[in-house]
Amino acid sequence: MSLRLSGASLQHGNGVHALRGVDLSIDAGERVAIIGPSGAGKSSLLGLLASALMPSAGAVEVLGQQPWQLSARARQRLRTRIGLVHQAPPLPPRQRVVTAVLAGKLGQWGLGRSLLNLLHPSDIPGAREVLARLDLTDKLFAQCQQLSGGQLQRVGIARALYQDPELLLADEPVSAMDPVLADHCLNVLCRHAEARGVTLVASLHAVDLALAHFPRIVGVREGHIVFDRPAAEVDQALLDALYANEQLVSPQMPAVTLSLQIPRC
Repeated sequence: MSLRLSGASLQHGNGVHALRGVDLSIDAGERVAIIGPSGAGKSSLLGLLASALMPSAGAVEVLGQQPWQLSARARQRLRTRIGLVHQAPPLPPRQRVVTAVLAGKLGQWGLGRSLLNLLHPSDIPGAREVLARLDLTDKLFAQCQQLSGGQLQRVGIARALYQDPELLLADEPVSAMDPVLADHCLNVLCRHAEARGVTLVASLHAVDLALAHFPRIVGVREGHIVFDRPAAEVDQALLDALYANEQLVSPQMPAVTLSLQIPRC
């Protein structure tokens, strides 16, 4: 078992309950998409899986360990085995792309190599290779402040791929990209995970992309898991219930099954 939540709840300091009694198990090597309305608790769920947020109640198991029963040092070692892809990657504006990508391995390098890498990138070919998969080689030596939002997201994905973690958690990783590029980048993530046996969990607003790329879909609403199904079993009735009472129309299955026709990786 790669990940397990048992009765996990999360209450923020302002009293808001982000998650309530969540039970979820994900085996090693699975690829799972989390979907649901804004504010449903998707990012909070990923925060628990990343051992970045401590549950208010219940238990969390990540890569065979219970993060909040470990020492701070041991918990930090666990986090080096987890790759995070953020919706808005926390990249310093003046940092060069090559340095940002190579930062994926800072948790595995010693202090000396990490500091030296800031001045003289230690693995330019490695950074170039992962950027090439994301069609971003021409930005290798650009500063992050020169990039668009979608390009920054691709740099964040490249950094996680270069890290080569056992667990990949992606929070809206393609939200700033056009549909074609978003599809390509998710395909890169899925193929990397499949080839290396990496567990991949991604939260996505785009239901069509979730259904096209992930074999398993978890629907979250108001801090609860509404359904946990193979992608082939997610129908319009489930989506209507998940997005019920949303001001916007819930995603329609025909737009998923007819217009995209993207094979699952």
